Amino acid sequence: MDFKAILVATDFSECAGAAFKLAKNLARQFGAKIVLLHVIQQRIVARVAEHLKVKPDSLLPAFREEAQLNLDAFLQECRCDSLEVTSMVTVGIPFQEIAVVARDLAADLIVMGGYGRSGRGPIEEVFFGSTAEKVVRLLPCPVLCVPLTVGGEQ
Repeated sequence: MDFKAILVATDFSECAGAAFKLAKNLARQFGAKIVLLHVIQQRIVARVAEHLKVKPDSLLPAFREEAQLNLDAFLQECRCDSLEVTSMVTVGIPFQEIAVVARDLAADLIVMGGYGRSGRGPIEEVFFGSTAEKVVRLLPCPVLCVPLTVGGEQ
């Protein structure tokens, strides 16, 4: 299989960092480009808006700006020399947004952490976390779920 476009979904967790590290190695091996995607969870925006008694759309610019700053910092830490890496921020339900972006970009591979910021419990240990599990089920392209430790390394 030849990979030309690798989509990496990140929530900025350590596990997502391990997934990105692996995606960089694959991109170098196959000469692929990487698209780093962060999804702002729509339900969180709605909750904050409800709490502040404002419309959710009024909060989106600040959420997007914060997410982009986090993506930029994430990329600076990850040293992407000689790789073609672009970043994207979307708003919605994470597994659905990952699927839409993967389809629109014609991604050959999706790489994501096995579990996200909320950590892992007994259920996540079995199902790789709800977002990852839904992406695996939904998408026809290969999905690589990366645990925090790969090959004994962090």
